[in-house]
Amino acid sequence: MMAVDFPPSLWADTAPARTPTAPLKGTHETDLVIIGAGFTGLSAAIEAARAGHAVTVVEGKAAGWGASGRNNGQVIPILTAAEPDVWVKRYGAAGERMVQLIGNSASVLFDLVREFGMDAEAEQNGWFQPAHSPGRVKLSEKRVAAWQRYGFPATLKTAAETAEILGSDFWYGGMYNPTGGHINPLALARGMAKAAEGLGATIFEQSPVQSFAREGATWVVRTASGTVKARALILATNAYTGELAPGLAPRIAHSLVPVLSWQMATEPVGDNLRGKIMPGREAVSDTRGDLRFFRYDARNRIITGGAVMGAHNVEARVRAKAARSLAEAFPDLGVPRMTHVWSGYIGMNWDRFPRVHSLGPDGWAWAGCNGRGVALGTSLGRELARAAVGRPVDELALPVTEPQPFAAHGLVRRVAPTYLAWLKRKDHQEYHE
Repeated sequence: MMAVDFPPSLWADTAPARTPTAPLKGTHETDLVIIGAGFTGLSAAIEAARAGHAVTVVEGKAAGWGASGRNNGQVIPILTAAEPDVWVKRYGAAGERMVQLIGNSASVLFDLVREFGMDAEAEQNGWFQPAHSPGRVKLSEKRVAAWQRYGFPATLKTAAETAEILGSDFWYGGMYNPTGGHINPLALARGMAKAAEGLGATIFEQSPVQSFAREGATWVVRTASGTVKARALILATNAYTGELAPGLAPRIAHSLVPVLSWQMATEPVGDNLRGKIMPGREAVSDTRGDLRFFRYDARNRIITGGAVMGAHNVEARVRAKAARSLAEAFPDLGVPRMTHVWSGYIGMNWDRFPRVHSLGPDGWAWAGCNGRGVALGTSLGRELARAAVGRPVDELALPVTEPQPFAAHGLVRRVAPTYLAWLKRKDHQEYHE
């Protein structure tokens, strides 16, 4: 059996080992076929298998190889810009259910880790979004009020409280949610795969799907060496939908712009600074568009990241930028040395609202994590599984829309990195609503 090469990362170095399963060969029949073994696909497999359905997952590389195994590992119970009241305004009752799903998403993930005893370095110590300017405190106030109206435990922190939480007076206050936290994402994906298999699901790795189609009353998924026939199907490939097989689902693939997201890890922080910088070990992502985000891992490394414009010497530039950002916020830390730097795609769309799509009878997909796919993908996987096995859609958090492909998608993809310049300009504008 061929080994699957994982991109070098801290997670690849530290996650519990998993031997990839054999590729799909021959013809198989099942109740539900899932394309993609990331958080969404594996969560869906767990949900359907625990309900007694036969489940087959087909993965092009290995569980967690894509975005699910390469992200920062922050478990965040809100989205980037998709505010709860706008969900309800757009989608009515389905939007209200989606707000509940988003607000509960971190707890769903941590409950799943605890239920199956996953070795995923899970720490539910809260998630904090500090405001990077006095005006952005107004945005924090608005967000706290909105999430509280829907019953979630968001609270507003003052500048003094923020300094105590972070060990820095670099920010001005912000929104705190105790249900969030962080995990080792590749370890989580591998733990989810183990849980799904333990419930009876079959996972075929090293099996890039070439096509799927509805043939009569059956979904048919084909790879180079095998076929799966199923009553229901979930496409769970998000930002990687067009990466391994460009023709797999072009309307969905072209509705997203895969944007390279860089992550990195410092050397372990000594105990003296560990007790001062982020003493509560929360996950942190601030209000900038050019985001500053960080948290500790189980070895007390600070896991951070960033983005830079242009294609020249990107890894070195983003490494230096992230190190400077940490030093600016935490002067006692100095400019840290990064021991690991890695990257992967996130799926961005034009308004940063995730989209749920019906592919046909008992066929489902979603796309557009916009950098918040860890908790969201896990919860949406569970919801898509419920739809696929027959639960009425009007009971679920599935505001269904048609894909909206970008015109000239290739051009949009090439110019997408310049979006960072616009975000930086926005960061200097105060929030006035």
